[in-house]
Amino acid sequence: MSTQDPVPGNLVGAERRFQLLVDGISDYAIYMLDPNGFVSSWNAGAQRIKGYSREEIIGEHFSRFYTEEDRAENLPGRALAIAEAEGRFEREGWRLRKDGSRFWAHVIIDPIRDPAGKLIGFAKITRDITERRQWEERLRHSQKMEAIGQLTGGLAHDFNNLLQAISGCLEMLARNPVDPARRHRLLEGGLQAVDRGRTLIQQLMTFSRQRPVDLEAVDLRDVLPGCLDLIRQVVRGDIEVKATLPAELWPVETDPVQLEVALLNLAANARDAMPNGGTLTLGARNVRDAGGQRDMVEIEVSDTGVGMAPEVASRAFDPFFTTKPLGKGTGLGLSQVYGFARQSGGDARLYSRPGGGTTVSLSLPRTARPPQRSAGVARTEPQGGSARILMAEDDAVLGPVITTALEELGYRVTHVGSGQEALDLIDRGGAFDLVFSDIVMPGAVNGLTLAREIRRRHPDLPVILSTGYSEEPAVRQGFPILAKPYRIEDLTRAIKEAMTPPAQS
Repeated sequence: MSTQDPVPGNLVGAERRFQLLVDGISDYAIYMLDPNGFVSSWNAGAQRIKGYSREEIIGEHFSRFYTEEDRAENLPGRALAIAEAEGRFEREGWRLRKDGSRFWAHVIIDPIRDPAGKLIGFAKITRDITERRQWEERLRHSQKMEAIGQLTGGLAHDFNNLLQAISGCLEMLARNPVDPARRHRLLEGGLQAVDRGRTLIQQLMTFSRQRPVDLEAVDLRDVLPGCLDLIRQVVRGDIEVKATLPAELWPVETDPVQLEVALLNLAANARDAMPNGGTLTLGARNVRDAGGQRDMVEIEVSDTGVGMAPEVASRAFDPFFTTKPLGKGTGLGLSQVYGFARQSGGDARLYSRPGGGTTVSLSLPRTARPPQRSAGVARTEPQGGSARILMAEDDAVLGPVITTALEELGYRVTHVGSGQEALDLIDRGGAFDLVFSDIVMPGAVNGLTLAREIRRRHPDLPVILSTGYSEEPAVRQGFPILAKPYRIEDLTRAIKEAMTPPAQS
């Protein structure tokens, strides 16, 4: 019998077997780093995935596996620091092979310490998941195409209805343009159809984050009663509308227009959930944060409708998700509500059960800023003037319409079809009091570029921009903006404001 202790030999054997196991793994790159990030061991999987042999890489710094962009941001160093401080670093990202090609990696870094707790290195495991990522991308693309199909069907239905309403109004006006009362009704119907189309686009763009919310301090005691009147117009006569609005509600930070759109979306959903009638309740309450960090106001819309099964309720805020038949809805209503609430700094939650109705709660942050009191916006006749306006608009239908409308109000309008034409005309000495330009136009000089050049070359010449897309880039650069579709009265108001010299302080 040997007098030597067999334990060390067993440990050595175990270590060898473990090393053989690690070396034999080819699906994972498993290797060690010293405390400074230099490679101290290398398995077969690392060679297969990264392309370096053991002799080539031992002693080299592991940052060579990272992209140039990640190295510039010191991601390798931050990864080791996080692993040391938190006990693990785990991320996905692009990594480089020896030949310079990229692969999508799932990376884990664990710190290794001696019995005294001193850091002696790091264990690093990398897996090539490029194929999985490609499969996920294909799946997302398939889901996206399915969503686009749902969206197209819903939007086509809604916009065809709006175009039909506008077309009908115009045709009837052409047949009998004399009767003032009848003409007024038809014109109002056409304008309402335009307003509905604008609301639908705002709803879509708010969800897609292409239209930022315009946050301001809002007194809900002014806004919610007006919303209640609109809700009563949305629902049917067999639905009773109730309100539980306390006298004292904190002012909130939100976009009042998008709040109205959100509540109307919730009212429309509640209406559709109560095909045989029921009760819709609009409520609100102050909610004080227990920690004193953030007070909120909760606005709730509740119905007594059919409710939702848990698997449906869990997807209710998903974009384009709808339980309605194709063409009966876009699936954007609740996602607009959610997107609006999050962009306001709040949240949206949904509570529902089959046969027990649905409640959607919007939480909006309390603000310390005093709300601006508003007497409402009345529809007025546009007031014209005699200013010389250069209008850059490439749309062959819209350009002549706006030109005619402004000329009828007394303005002298020169219409060009591109930003470059407008810039050339100004540089040749064309005398204008204001430039009105669409942002999206063909060629190198779009509306925003035109506005920047005018500001640089002719700083005293005011510019107004218009767009059917996001207004944010123009707003950020200080240009007044009109979102399409706009009313002529809105355009004439913007013209007067742009031409009014700032008050001297």
